[in-house]
Amino acid sequence: MEKLKLAIPEALKRTVAETTPGDLPGSCSSLLDFLLHFPPFHQMVEDLAVSERALCGKNKDEALQWKERGNLCFASKDYASALDSYSQALRVAPMDADNMEKNLVATLYLNRAFALYAWYRRGKANASLENYKDAFNDLNVAKTVELSSEVKSQIEGELKTLSNQCGSTSPRLQHTAAKLNISDELDDTKLQCVNTPDKGRGMASTNNIPPGSLVHTEEPFAVVILKSCRGTHCHYCLNELPADKVPCTSCSIPFYCSLNCQIRAGGKLLSYPKSYGSPKYLSNGLEKYVAEIILGSDPETDSEHIPEHRHECQGVSWPSVLPSEIVLAGRAFVKSIIQRRGSLESSNLTEILDLSHHYSQLSPESKLELHIYSIVLLCCLLRSSDLDIQLNGLSIAQVVILISQIRVNSMAVTRTKSSDVHSIVDKFGKLSGSMITDNVEQVKVGQAIYKVGSLFNHSCQPNIHAYFLSRTLFIRTTEVVAAGCPLELSYGPQVGQWDCKDRVKFLEDEYSFRCIVLDSSTLDCEKHKIEQLRSMPGTSILEPYFQVEDISNNYTNEVLDAYLDRSRLCNGNPGYCLKCGSYRDLETSFAAVNKAWKCISRLQDGIVAKEISRSQLSDALRSLDLLKSTLHAYNRRIAEVEDILALAFCVVGDLQRAKYHCLASIEILEKLYNSHHVVIGHELVKISSIQLSLNESDVDSSFSRMKDIFKCYYGQETYEIFPHI
Repeated sequence: MEKLKLAIPEALKRTVAETTPGDLPGSCSSLLDFLLHFPPFHQMVEDLAVSERALCGKNKDEALQWKERGNLCFASKDYASALDSYSQALRVAPMDADNMEKNLVATLYLNRAFALYAWYRRGKANASLENYKDAFNDLNVAKTVELSSEVKSQIEGELKTLSNQCGSTSPRLQHTAAKLNISDELDDTKLQCVNTPDKGRGMASTNNIPPGSLVHTEEPFAVVILKSCRGTHCHYCLNELPADKVPCTSCSIPFYCSLNCQIRAGGKLLSYPKSYGSPKYLSNGLEKYVAEIILGSDPETDSEHIPEHRHECQGVSWPSVLPSEIVLAGRAFVKSIIQRRGSLESSNLTEILDLSHHYSQLSPESKLELHIYSIVLLCCLLRSSDLDIQLNGLSIAQVVILISQIRVNSMAVTRTKSSDVHSIVDKFGKLSGSMITDNVEQVKVGQAIYKVGSLFNHSCQPNIHAYFLSRTLFIRTTEVVAAGCPLELSYGPQVGQWDCKDRVKFLEDEYSFRCIVLDSSTLDCEKHKIEQLRSMPGTSILEPYFQVEDISNNYTNEVLDAYLDRSRLCNGNPGYCLKCGSYRDLETSFAAVNKAWKCISRLQDGIVAKEISRSQLSDALRSLDLLKSTLHAYNRRIAEVEDILALAFCVVGDLQRAKYHCLASIEILEKLYNSHHVVIGHELVKISSIQLSLNESDVDSSFSRMKDIFKCYYGQETYEIFPHI
């Protein structure tokens, strides 16, 4: 890419830099004409789009190497490594390859089934999720294929333990779960597209909506897995891959969680071996269960479904080399052509997605990059698909706009991950309670375009929450939303933790949105929300809006005057409060915070190693006092330290002090967010776990409050997203 950029004449670069959406076809045509006469460009396209030169095709020799590695691991009883090796062999094994007069792929599936670990792990995982029926089936399959009598006895013991667990579920938790009466029917809400002065198009409701309402669900127009998740998540449904993952039949890039997902992604089952690794001596019931797990349910045949991997297959390299957003643009472009019955005439070329873009605000370098990527993408699609795709200035211009739309409107598909689960062991060595004491994080696994979902705007005062089950987008209200009020998502926790300067730059670079903290338009918008809520009978103002309501224009002007008044700021030197003029030595304060954080980091290392000394704890407590004397009482970092100390005291078994610090963290977070924010819900998981281990009656109150928060944000899907709850 850099080589192409450097080769482009300066005059052509200036032409591209000055383009507007209206004259894009001309600049795209000029750049295409130059590249078509530039030999290195043709070489690059050949390397990306010709399967014979690609690095992503099938390779029998490599498959045999992985198979041999798997055999060695299996012989040494390293079943986990054996399973992974057989899976890697399947990923690169040609479908028609033979080994020792047997089909190589069929042999690999059979070897992997005998590795046992897949079915045993499935059984243990299902047991932990209380999916007892599946757990019994999984462990029975594992016992059947196991050759060692010793391991068979071990699995029989697991089955006996599982049988005992089924009849001894905690009465308290059964009762609490029974009280959850959550309706997940789509709310009878009519959404409409609206225009706002500061954010352009967005979504609003025509009627009042209570909190916790499911207002929108949607399948993606196009979706692609992120490169960092290719080995851990299914390339179709984006869920975590099981041990018995399924590779693509024609290239070595994707893994799927089942043949169902593989078929849905590729569109057709290509001469798959009849043996899926299911031993012939399984009983009929278990054989049927194995087939259901491997094959999944029958693929849907709805008219809206369009195979998204077929044009990227046959071993070509460009899907693995080009950035994710470019691959996503290719999928959206191909889908638009297929929806038009396989042909897209230049004269009929219209916008693929009715979404906003900010092409005119892009830098000259970004415009040039979009031009080049669009031409490369179309050239690759021409070579790797049988669709009627035309390569000219108009089609390239369309892809440029499409990529611009994706950059502004695509949504990160996330999965919720708990970094660790710590069990507390009492002084007699017995498990005294299951403790969920670590933080929950949102992990990005994919990038997707939703034709309606992508229209929802973002705000520092969000009133809706988005989450994903598989590829499906769900949106719920988290506050009372008045009719006509914009429905707005959060920018995300990572943005809120950034420095203001970094946050402003990120929003401007990514979305061409200029965020001016507490400017007049922001105040007017928030006041309008308050007025709409006040107009609703029987509705009280929610806590987040009090802060905005109390900030009058007079106060804003007072702070602005103080900022501009150089005399009050001592010639502009930092460290003076804009309100009262008091001074704080910022350099000394920063040094104190950094010193304190070094002690906290050492404590975190001890938590990971589960070896915490008295000195680490005492140093961390002194560091907490130092932070409290340096930072604001409700600073987010103080809440984080309280949380770390709660975890540390859990590890050493001092649950009373763990409870104290956990409550202190919750008190700060309630000031920073509000009492029903999902952040508080995650903290209540921790405090409920501690109270449960201490056998305290307050656990019912904490659990009830936690239930109400998660019900508002996730509805009944709470238990699928957070199985430990």
